[in-house]
Amino acid sequence: MSIPPIQPANLSAQLHYRAAGNPASTMPDSAISNCFPGLEFDFRNVWRRLFEGIELHEASGLVVSADPEHDALVDSDWYLLEVAGIPTRMEVSRPGGPVSLAFMEWSNALADVVATRTGELVECTFGNNPNGPLSTQNTQTAELRVRPLFVHSDAAQASTALIDEVVAQPGELTQSLCSPWQNDYRECGCFYWAASRPDYVNVEPTAEGASSGGNWMDRDAEAREYQRDDPEAEGQIGYEDLFRDWEGLLRFIVGGRDSD
Repeated sequence: MSIPPIQPANLSAQLHYRAAGNPASTMPDSAISNCFPGLEFDFRNVWRRLFEGIELHEASGLVVSADPEHDALVDSDWYLLEVAGIPTRMEVSRPGGPVSLAFMEWSNALADVVATRTGELVECTFGNNPNGPLSTQNTQTAELRVRPLFVHSDAAQASTALIDEVVAQPGELTQSLCSPWQNDYRECGCFYWAASRPDYVNVEPTAEGASSGGNWMDRDAEAREYQRDDPEAEGQIGYEDLFRDWEGLLRFIVGGRDSD
């Protein structure tokens, strides 16, 4: 007696269902990705058209286009600051530095809005100074309807596990992926994430009891103070440099040194 194939019947089962012919790497729970962007897909793209009438930039919340009734949001650079009282940018500060705005990760910031306000109008606040503190913002608000993220099944009268094409069209989840390794290789370091490369090299103790050395991503091997704010302005190897000539720029580390 043949056994009929098991059909996934609920959302959890659908998300864990591996279609015939698909490798294990197609499953969400096997992804390396941190989705910001990851290696397989850039999940930020599903938030671009979450609100009816406007489209946002997936990495910054900038309004890139709008229907005629929301033309005021595209007459200059307007960034999403808040949705239904939930901030999408927050003020951050560091010792001795200015207060600035940091863009929050969409999936965490808007999870409650999607869970409780889908299909409803919500008040969205926009500001025109993407990095400045809240006190420097000129703001405007708009009532926007929250789109469903997932396709609705009329037969089952329930949501499916399929992302609606109105939200993310075919190919859009991967169109903003970075180069396979150069971006993370350049970005991930001791100031941000565990590195798969050396951080500081040529490190030697000084008479004051501290140490002196160089960041391995510097264009030269001279010791210097390293400021995280704008690494490329501090003489660092940039992303485009790695795309074009990584094999000529990256140096061997022998005994903790690259300058000898």
